[in-house]
Amino acid sequence: MDRTNQYGRASSRPRTKADSVRASTLEPRSFIDEEIFGALVARGIPSAAMSTDEEFIRRVTLDLTGKLPTPADIRAFLADDSAAKRDDLIDRLLATPAYVDKWTMWWGDLLENCSFPALFDRRQDGRNVYYNYIKDFVQKNRTLREVSYELLAANGNHFDVGVANFPMTAKTSMGPAQDTYDQGMVKTATYFLGMAQYDCLLCHNGRGHLDEINVWGARQTRMDAWKMAAHFAHVTYANSGLPATDFYFYSVTVSEKATGTYDLNTTTGNRPARQPVGTTKSLTPVYRDTGATPKDANWRAALGGILWQDPMFSTNFANRFWRELMGMGLVEPYDMLDPDRLDPDNPPEDPWTLQATHPVLLKKLAQYFADSDFDVKGLLRLIARSNAYQMSSRYDGDWTLDMVSSFARHYPRRLWAEEVHDIIATGSGQFNNYTPIRLPAVKLAMQLPEPAEPNNDGSTANFLNTFLRGNRDSQPRSASLSILQRLAIMNDPFIVNRVKATTPNLATIFKIADNTQVIEEIYLTFVGRKPSIVEQQVALDLLSTAATAADRNTYLEDLVWACINKADFLFSY
Repeated sequence: MDRTNQYGRASSRPRTKADSVRASTLEPRSFIDEEIFGALVARGIPSAAMSTDEEFIRRVTLDLTGKLPTPADIRAFLADDSAAKRDDLIDRLLATPAYVDKWTMWWGDLLENCSFPALFDRRQDGRNVYYNYIKDFVQKNRTLREVSYELLAANGNHFDVGVANFPMTAKTSMGPAQDTYDQGMVKTATYFLGMAQYDCLLCHNGRGHLDEINVWGARQTRMDAWKMAAHFAHVTYANSGLPATDFYFYSVTVSEKATGTYDLNTTTGNRPARQPVGTTKSLTPVYRDTGATPKDANWRAALGGILWQDPMFSTNFANRFWRELMGMGLVEPYDMLDPDRLDPDNPPEDPWTLQATHPVLLKKLAQYFADSDFDVKGLLRLIARSNAYQMSSRYDGDWTLDMVSSFARHYPRRLWAEEVHDIIATGSGQFNNYTPIRLPAVKLAMQLPEPAEPNNDGSTANFLNTFLRGNRDSQPRSASLSILQRLAIMNDPFIVNRVKATTPNLATIFKIADNTQVIEEIYLTFVGRKPSIVEQQVALDLLSTAATAADRNTYLEDLVWACINKADFLFSY
């Protein structure tokens, strides 16, 4: 323990003089840099320096693929003197299977792909086809225009048709059908428009409830929200009616009936009573702020056809993807966008201010995304190529809380549970065999279909849960830190069993005879960077005392453990 504490206290590698160029002095690469650095100049805030190549390859590889770059990749990138090497690296990462795995996990979180039975018993069969659908659209980089339409208009047996699992997430038991219609609207508005305030509006008028937080919401009525929820009033769910021994016994067939309305006739359920307003006793769909109504009985399809045309669709995803790469949204909370406080050309009346920290930038990002036909990779590429993204997370000047909204530096994020797991498993070369129910076996946590897996390895599942991966139903994923995480990194069998000289990859690394080289290889493998001068010297001093090969292996095992327990291991920075 004393030896590993010495490694843990070693300082980070100092920045070189060549790294000290301020990003705001560089030529803007796109409108992103123009807006971010223009605002910094206007506020008199200097930017951080540009990230070093070593910092950049680690960060962008983690952010786009959830993995650390290999030692060979790091060395090759550092040796490359091409001016386009960062752009080229981004393009390569976007084309990797690891990119598909990470963003399939991201979409699975957003679209709540799980077998968690709080609302209904989906079982793993629906989860699996939904997972395959999500992975397919990520891999093919399909436009979100098509994907959102398919999810909203979905029909079919949810064991067979992946998209049928989206309306299944709205299915609400123990109440009237209107509870399901409302839930469908809340999920649609939250995920695709960033407007979770519908969960409030479907219970009561906005006035008197949202006045202090949402200009648009404050002028909406419960009737307005009901008319939006009416888009789901034709959805039906038919149980299989098959014997319990049949594979399809738990399956549900989703369909769209030809008749029906959103009736104001309930006194029970999950929301306050829905009662007639004047002579109005039933409602048909009307899309928010536009008055648009369906042309036929396919009401969910009509919603899917207009949703992507709503400016809030592109604004929502521009903000969400910015948040994923930059550590904070241009609007926070990211799912409480206010349509009346987003347009810099039409600002709200005093005392209200524009909601986004950089309203012109958010508008331009949204327009770029819409003009690209909602190309996710294109938007991620645009952000990752910007100098704003490529700034260092180190800030050498005075930093105050009122500067957080400036994006004058890069904001670190705590790694996902799956990223922590995969870095350690890959670095050691010791993998477990996970067998998701009725899916092919996998070795990486990022390839699991949902957080309830791995079902065949409770110890690993507990390790992953310590890092707050959530359950995609009642518990969202969280980036919070905890003492349990630190204890797990120090003592969990998943860690302890992978710092041994007997693991496949460490057995190879430890054979490197030169002490300087073996230290560097360990740091590159587990921390994604070379050791600082101090870190290297502490390790060299200890290794020089090894009297036998066994002693040397023991000291190297300590070094691997210390690297995993360094603060920067847990962050993309």
